[in-house]
Amino acid sequence: MPTDQTPPASKWDDLQVRLISAAGMLVVGLVAIYLGGAAFQLLVVFALGLMIWELTSLCDPERPNAAIVLAVMACAIGSVLHTLEGIYLIAVMLTPCILGAVFIGQRRQLFLVFSIAIFLATYSMVHFRNMFGADWIMWIILVIIASDTLGYLAGRAFGGPKFWPKISPKKTWSGTVAGWIGAAVVGAIFARYTNSGAALIVISALVAFAGQMGDIAESALKRRVGIKDSSDLIPGHGGLLDRFDAMLGATLVLGILIIGFGYTGVAF
Repeated sequence: MPTDQTPPASKWDDLQVRLISAAGMLVVGLVAIYLGGAAFQLLVVFALGLMIWELTSLCDPERPNAAIVLAVMACAIGSVLHTLEGIYLIAVMLTPCILGAVFIGQRRQLFLVFSIAIFLATYSMVHFRNMFGADWIMWIILVIIASDTLGYLAGRAFGGPKFWPKISPKKTWSGTVAGWIGAAVVGAIFARYTNSGAALIVISALVAFAGQMGDIAESALKRRVGIKDSSDLIPGHGGLLDRFDAMLGATLVLGILIIGFGYTGVAF
């Protein structure tokens, strides 16, 4: 008998779109990492502006113009941050964060905290590429990939107690610990073939944990505002905050270790 009901969508319907988007991001990212300098900084600054736009839209969706203005301001400021030092660097970096918190109408504290974290993480990313070279970027990317992959597989295979059920109900302790182990393996490989030393194994596990916390923090933000994705900028993937939350968390912690405490154990 004919029916007007639409067949349910397959969970694989968006696979092709996801793969194409992922391939595009991978190619652009690898080229920028390899070139370094202005090319890498331009890509990071562009991503910074888009993430600030997403964050503003999440915190105060009723003011789209404010989101655009803050995104443009973030790009402009991000472009000159690496020419500044000391108190001038801090003052300029905090300017769009404070202005955004003052002028948006909702969730001002959330905006302030997350915008500062995004600025610090993206600044650190460019700083480290300039300081340590492309190997550093590849190390952190591989740490995040290993942590995510091992964590996903172990979580699906073993299940068990949830890591933080109120915020991220799918994450388990088994997956979390497996992520640390996967990151430590990456650290061991880099320690073996570089001059970074065995401490990199522990640092890699710490970076993986920071990435997991970045993921959880972004999940908490979306849960707080009641949305699934930070935006629809990346077909099949959501927004930049959805895809790079772990990278932001990891880079933020490395920024604290290296810039704040002078740790140089990741010098390859």
